[in-house]
Amino acid sequence: MIHAEGLSKSFQRVRVLDALALAVADGERVALVGANGAGKTTLIRCLLGEYTYEGRVTVGGREPRAERTRVLERTGFVPQLPPPLRMSVGHLLDFAATVCGGATGPMEAVAERLGLDARSLWKRPFVKLSGGQKQKLLIAVALGRDCDLLVLDEPAANLDPPARAAFFGLLAERPRSTMLISSHRIDEVAPLVSRVVELDQGKVVLDDRVDGAAALDAVLRCRVELNAPSEPAAAALRGWGLAPVAGGLVFEGAVAGPDRLRFLGALARYAGLLRVLSLEEERRS
Repeated sequence: MIHAEGLSKSFQRVRVLDALALAVADGERVALVGANGAGKTTLIRCLLGEYTYEGRVTVGGREPRAERTRVLERTGFVPQLPPPLRMSVGHLLDFAATVCGGATGPMEAVAERLGLDARSLWKRPFVKLSGGQKQKLLIAVALGRDCDLLVLDEPAANLDPPARAAFFGLLAERPRSTMLISSHRIDEVAPLVSRVVELDQGKVVLDDRVDGAAALDAVLRCRVELNAPSEPAAAALRGWGLAPVAGGLVFEGAVAGPDRLRFLGALARYAGLLRVLSLEEERRS
């Protein structure tokens, strides 16, 4: 699906990609990780045909700069930072549907699953939306159509836990799509993929397979018991969708399986208050 050989890109004599080599097969789910400035976003922009470059790159057998329209027709993209678009939500969805030869209905359906009613925002300028609304709408544009490649740059950064769970479920419904998921934190994306590629100074410094990737449709049934009342801990648990039972010291609920590391990280702040922690995995299907 993706082949890069000797890929280099410089900005004002600063080499951001340095003779990078990468191959991603059809159907692979790959995490692209590295510190800020490692070259992740520049690589993605080259794959999307936005930049000129040295070397050779193909996406689905097509050169993204020369055949950009054909590449973008079959690529769903969620950027790290929402673009400052002044067009309305309705105009954006209409435009996206036209580019890929589809319709806005599936995009609206994806937005609804993420907790966003696109029709209620139809005439509102995209730039006026909240960060979470923008992220949900961009995910809806990417996942609300048929595509072979999904390029996701920090895709769940502004999503609340219920929306993240819905997002993981949507990815699970695309078992044949190739996915390149970028993040500066490996714990954010490792449960989603079977391979991790790390960039540093524009080069691939790690390319390894990952064992134990979580099923995207997995759910963790959670039970947390505190040894003393704590409103900050209770608020954190409620934020994850857990509800209090048995006098407010016990909380129960469900967390998306791919979010287990993020959830455990949130609980770590209250480790001294935890008396019981139970996580039991089950599959939505």
